[in-house]
Amino acid sequence: MIDIVKVTFSVTCESLEEGYRSGIFPMGHEGERAFTWHQPDPRGIIPLDSFHVPSSLRRTLRRGGFSITADRAFSEVVQACAARPGVWITPKLRAVYDEMHRRGKAHSVEVWIGDQLAGGIFGVHLGGAFFAESKFHRVTDMSKVALVTLLERLRAAGFALFDVQYWTPHLAQFGTAEISKDDYQARLRAALQLDCRFPAF
Repeated sequence: MIDIVKVTFSVTCESLEEGYRSGIFPMGHEGERAFTWHQPDPRGIIPLDSFHVPSSLRRTLRRGGFSITADRAFSEVVQACAARPGVWITPKLRAVYDEMHRRGKAHSVEVWIGDQLAGGIFGVHLGGAFFAESKFHRVTDMSKVALVTLLERLRAAGFALFDVQYWTPHLAQFGTAEISKDDYQARLRAALQLDCRFPAF
């Protein structure tokens, strides 16, 4: 299914926020100037009121041996997410996310083992919606620890929407659901009306 709704030759903080508010998101293409904007139908979300924590991950969380922070290493998290082959986070798009973070509209969760960054996740926060963009790990399960911790904190803070864009077998283990574009738009409008603070860690 082709879900590209438009192509642009630049992305700014303003156009990025406008896109998220209207239900679309960009992907960069290394070596090309263009950015494609996407609107999947169906759309992948993780329901904040019913997400699932796999039993093996529960054991990892109980075992501990790591620490969790938020917004301590935003740029490093984005860079680590962008370091994988074929990823859509180009240097120009990474710079826009960094600026969104400086404006308080993009956040990261980091997992540390000692003083080493072991995993993390980042995304954009508007109203009561969080648009998860990417996660990474350098130690097994640490991106999952970041994801589940973020889900728990957002639920406690009253967030209403956690967007993951697409359903994947990996995300399915956390209770990811597919909803129609119309359903997503309705949930998005409602979430954007909320005034939720990104939780402190």
